[in-house]
Amino acid sequence: MENLKGKELQKMLTYSVEHIAKKDESMVEKSFEFCEGYMDFLTASKTERLAAANILEIAKANGYTEFDPAKTYKAGDKVYVNNRDRAVILSTLGQKTVDNGVSIVASHIDCPRLDLKPNPLYESNEIAYFKTHYYGGVKRYQWAATPLALHGVVIKTNGEKVDIHIGEEPTDPVFCLSDLLPHLAKDQAERKMRDVIRGEEMNIILGSLPYQDEEIKDAVKMTALVYLYEKYGITERELLNAELQLVPAGAAKDVGFDRSLIGSYGHDDRVCAYTSLMAEVEAETPDYTTVTVFADKEEVGSDGVAGLHSDWMEHFITYLAQMQGVNHLTTLGNSKCLSADVNAAYDPTFPDVMDPRNSCYLNKGVVITKYTGAGGKSGTNDSTAEFFAEITNMLDAKGLSWQTGELGKVDQGGGGTVAKFVSQKNIDTVDIGVPVLSMHAPFELVTKLDVYSTYQAFVAFINR
Repeated sequence: MENLKGKELQKMLTYSVEHIAKKDESMVEKSFEFCEGYMDFLTASKTERLAAANILEIAKANGYTEFDPAKTYKAGDKVYVNNRDRAVILSTLGQKTVDNGVSIVASHIDCPRLDLKPNPLYESNEIAYFKTHYYGGVKRYQWAATPLALHGVVIKTNGEKVDIHIGEEPTDPVFCLSDLLPHLAKDQAERKMRDVIRGEEMNIILGSLPYQDEEIKDAVKMTALVYLYEKYGITERELLNAELQLVPAGAAKDVGFDRSLIGSYGHDDRVCAYTSLMAEVEAETPDYTTVTVFADKEEVGSDGVAGLHSDWMEHFITYLAQMQGVNHLTTLGNSKCLSADVNAAYDPTFPDVMDPRNSCYLNKGVVITKYTGAGGKSGTNDSTAEFFAEITNMLDAKGLSWQTGELGKVDQGGGGTVAKFVSQKNIDTVDIGVPVLSMHAPFELVTKLDVYSTYQAFVAFINR
């Protein structure tokens, strides 16, 4: 060390992260090409059901077959598990038996949105409305006066499933909830931000023309019902059996003069779903069996049969262990997991909520988050130092761009991922994903370089 000059010594002892394009200009073209497929996937996957269907379509096209616990599989075989059309597992059988552990990459495919209430349809002052119940962490005012599309399923009383998709095609109508004009918003302006639009004010406008029959009460509502019956064969009673969601209408778009960013609804967390999906389908005969998970319900706590608080992922791993005649508890204890989820990118417009030394930044690569939670790390996984080092050293060995980050200042807020539900099964787990601006907004932003960097990280992990 005595012979090293100051700059050499500084480079050896300090840590900094560069803009990816400054390190390797060729990454720009690679990331732009990769993100063409991502943008198509994002536009076509507005709900968890649509995302699951698209994942399964891609998987089947790449040789995946439905998993059968009664069968025996060999290295390189590819299987899928479809959990109620809402969540998916893809797996490529590895060369090592699963008691050596499996490689888990767990993302989620649900996003904040507006769900219809069970009995949603009503009329007020000759306008027809749907009543909604928002899902996940949203700033409600962001959803007012913006075009929305309707997606979901209705189960008819005869058991038939009806798919509904309105608002994405150029000739489709869209829907929206109204907001007050500035001229009359004096009292509204005095509300706290979280109540600028209240939950019970999130009522979706459906139409304003009456059904032409003077004897009918609520004739505008009747027009909506006639439309639903003539087009889909469903009645108001059958709306009680529905899972219908309102999401921002429109396609993912390039953002900026240089087209370096992608603006869209649903980056959190379909960006990690797509990047892990591409890494998974490209796996051939990895050393460790892969378990690539696309879960539901993360935005509301991972509960429910298709969330990762459920045991459905563990059931699949147990079947793999039984198939190979090994103890599933040994498999769990030797497994490794990347909880594939996004983090909040440093926003120079709103610097006060971030610790600049411990934030992630656009265009500096995949972000690894040792812990999430709130306040005193409440509700966190908090990866072990050993596993954190294993992952970062792996990325360094591959020459990949990565950075670390926290979700804002200590007492500013916080958040969680699926990591704690995986680690409670005695599986080493760390959060890793894409930095996002305007997270949970109807139009989120990511950079193409960070998306491609995240894909590279998942490839490295699956093929470690």
